[in-house]
Amino acid sequence: MSNSKNALAQEFQEPISVRTEKTAWQHWQLLVFRFLFIFFLFFIVPIDPNYYQRLLHISWSENPFYGLLELTRYQPEFISLKDAEGVPVLGLASYANWIIVFVLAVIGTLIWTIKDKGRTEYNVLFYWLCVVVRYRLAILLFTYGVYKLFLLQIPSASLSNLFTNYGDAYAWKVYYQTTSLSNFYVEFLGFVEILGALLLVFRKSTTWGAGLILGYIGNVAVANSFYDLGDLSLSTFIVLGAAFLFAPQVPRLFQLLIQEKRVFQLSILIDFKSVSWKYYHKIAKITLFAFFALVLFAGFGESQKGFGSYKYPKTPGLENAYGIYDVKEFILDGDTIPYSNIDSTRWQNVIFEKWSTISILNYKPVIIDKTSGENYHSSDLERNYELAGFAGRHYYHYSIDSSSNTLHLINKNRHHRDEEFHLVFQRPNEKTVVLSGKNSEGNDLKVVLEKVEKNYMLFEGRRKAARL
Repeated sequence: MSNSKNALAQEFQEPISVRTEKTAWQHWQLLVFRFLFIFFLFFIVPIDPNYYQRLLHISWSENPFYGLLELTRYQPEFISLKDAEGVPVLGLASYANWIIVFVLAVIGTLIWTIKDKGRTEYNVLFYWLCVVVRYRLAILLFTYGVYKLFLLQIPSASLSNLFTNYGDAYAWKVYYQTTSLSNFYVEFLGFVEILGALLLVFRKSTTWGAGLILGYIGNVAVANSFYDLGDLSLSTFIVLGAAFLFAPQVPRLFQLLIQEKRVFQLSILIDFKSVSWKYYHKIAKITLFAFFALVLFAGFGESQKGFGSYKYPKTPGLENAYGIYDVKEFILDGDTIPYSNIDSTRWQNVIFEKWSTISILNYKPVIIDKTSGENYHSSDLERNYELAGFAGRHYYHYSIDSSSNTLHLINKNRHHRDEEFHLVFQRPNEKTVVLSGKNSEGNDLKVVLEKVEKNYMLFEGRRKAARL
């Protein structure tokens, strides 16, 4: 009995980490590694001239976070992922650049194989490739985590969006609107991405980070595919990178969890004596965490501007006007037009947002803005996230001339930008807004709006007493 205890004690006193000697790899392993090495470098090292051209047009002084975001979400674009109008390329077509990179990686693998016939292993290169992939994913995930954490990527739905039928929304807009109903959920998603990024920074927690990313970003990639969110190829790259980091640990996890055997930590024997690698390692870690701090600071700063996200206009709207209004009277060229949900001229309802946007519901057709609304615009007129992917309502940016109580309105939709008019506003009481002037066709117009007193359960909260 004592001998068995001594043997057990001796077993657990042995070092649990072993180093892998430079044993010969199998031929297929050499080929796969050469291919993956070239393939990953195309997605990690920015060689695309278009990337640098976009960076030159970033307004770092106005929105540094967006500049950092553009830096981190680099993908090789031999073929643009947006058409001439800025509409994202969706579905399988978004993998066009992958096909080009695949072909280039195959050609590079063949040349490498011919030039390096005598090589039997790539332990050192494998180690460094893992480091580069880890850091690349960490930077990308941390930035996108902050993007969500401060509600910049998926801001709360506007009131106009909440009063738009699902049937009038593109699939990606439905996903964003439903996800944005819970700010805490969006913030939690950002926290998960940040956690995954931090786990990848440290070698000992890489397996945990890669496993977390596979489960989480794998779901994101599926959502990108089904809802046409526009980042399908980027999310697929993250999944592929996480799978590359996780794959070497699969046999060991199988032995530990399924076969219930003792396993050892996988380590690679590399001679670092000739170079002060510890010094460079510290420099790399300090630089990485400095970048993280910069992203966090820039993201927080951006969230404090305007209405929480650069996707919405920053200029406040008409004071105490926020809400939905019924159109009680609609007089066009002296004729009172009764309510109708099929009349292209008669307004059905009007929504004043907290910012300088009015949305009007009528039967007049809307040419949908098919862009994603992701780009940064300094002009409120060009900030199109609230209307991108939506039909049903017409969105107008307005400025206020307080001296004459006049609203200068212009249609925010780039397909209807020629629609512009000026309306004098009066406020007889807190609930009523009277607009009068000429519409974009030059017709005399008078509209009487009455605010709808309504409690919104989304704003009241699920754990508060409220009356409908």
